[in-house]
Amino acid sequence: MDWNDVLPAAKCSFVMGNPPFVGAKFQSDAQRAQVRRIAGLGGSGGTLDYVAAWFLKAVAYAGRSQIRVAFVATNSICQGEQVAQLWPLVFKAGWEIAFAHRSFVWDSEARGKAHVHVVIVGLAHGDAEPKEKRLFSVEGGKGEVTETRHEALTAYLFGARTLAVRHLVIREEAKPINGARPIVIGSKPIDGGYLIVDPDEREKFLENEPGAAKWLRPYIGAEEYINGGCRYILALQSASPNELQSMPSVIERLKYVKDFRLGNRPARRKLKKDVKTEARGISSNALAATPSAFHVTVLPNRPFLAVPEVSSERREYVPIGWLEPPTIPSNKLRVCLDATLFEFGVLTSRVHMAWLSHVGGRLESRFQYGIGVVYNTFPWPDASQAQQAKVATLAQAVLAARENHPTASLAQLYDPLTMPADLRAAHAALDRAVDRLYRSDAFAAGVAGDRDRVEHLFTRYAAMVDPLATAGAKANARNARAKAKAG
Repeated sequence: MDWNDVLPAAKCSFVMGNPPFVGAKFQSDAQRAQVRRIAGLGGSGGTLDYVAAWFLKAVAYAGRSQIRVAFVATNSICQGEQVAQLWPLVFKAGWEIAFAHRSFVWDSEARGKAHVHVVIVGLAHGDAEPKEKRLFSVEGGKGEVTETRHEALTAYLFGARTLAVRHLVIREEAKPINGARPIVIGSKPIDGGYLIVDPDEREKFLENEPGAAKWLRPYIGAEEYINGGCRYILALQSASPNELQSMPSVIERLKYVKDFRLGNRPARRKLKKDVKTEARGISSNALAATPSAFHVTVLPNRPFLAVPEVSSERREYVPIGWLEPPTIPSNKLRVCLDATLFEFGVLTSRVHMAWLSHVGGRLESRFQYGIGVVYNTFPWPDASQAQQAKVATLAQAVLAARENHPTASLAQLYDPLTMPADLRAAHAALDRAVDRLYRSDAFAAGVAGDRDRVEHLFTRYAAMVDPLATAGAKANARNARAKAKAG
């Protein structure tokens, strides 16, 4: 409905509230149609949460007036792929972020209600925006609130010292725009769990079907990679029909996979709703007719760099490293073949962590490593052969420090409370070397340093996507400084 029918905008001073969040995957058809219409994105309406439409509707209602707008919202509107869909529409309408509270945990007192990770964002039209923008933050989503003041705030809720950064959003890219080698998600079977067994199940399965041993390969996702443990998956892509027919227990499992993909059999284990939806979505295609095939097939034949899709926000670094065949990575790992020590060193540095923590999406408050938004857009440094060699040496020192603690999982090694001193020192040395690849002046310490790093990276990203505009902005800045000096 038209909000002017409730209260004419000319008589309104504030629009504020706590609208329903409703993620894109959970919207009804009617809600999805509303978001598509209000955002004007076409197609499916993108991946905008329902709450995003309230921001757009409020901005359209208020026009160029002095009305102030503020909503509690899910933190996803200021992270990941949604930023590039929502905020350019707000900025184009002439509105700015006047104040904000960065992501925090909102505990519901209702019985059985989960914690909600939210932001608060206040808007003002550019004709009436306050000179100082207030930004509130809490470490780790809980605890004592701190306030900082800035000339401008970005859609990612950090202070912007330049106008070029103020409205900049990172757009998801299908391929690296930075010259980096590609990374992909690992194998995604969509099998209802019928091709996957844990170690105990593996032993029992092989007692009945010993011939299946050659087809069972370690299957590692983010959970197993970080915390230890292993599952196994039947990788039957190269099995001949007669080999399959010789294994009745395997044939039985393939029948179950086919039934699951057709929607006729429940999952063997509890699956997330989005996985069930994906299974229903492929029910009519050829995948159901080829139950031994995976939906996504990645079977590395050489060592590969593994990046967990999700990692705790408590960690200062996302634990990444190499795995080897016969291990098959699951779709919960990002996979880079033929990565060098230099590339590992940059990806495990504070610079890359700053990019991930400000640009990447979040699962609740945990880091979520998106290929299109984080990796494909990351501004890599220009480094000489000598500089690359130095970073590679320091990266190897990080791996060596891990090896000094062979009984510890990556979760234990990278827990802030139990991280060994030698590993912390190795990372600190690597961080300093990678920082110097970006600029000679040291970045600030602590949280302020990460925001300093990401703002520096934003200027490099702007140069990647629009080098002419960036060159023009630099020339204008030089001319302004020259005029000021002459005056």
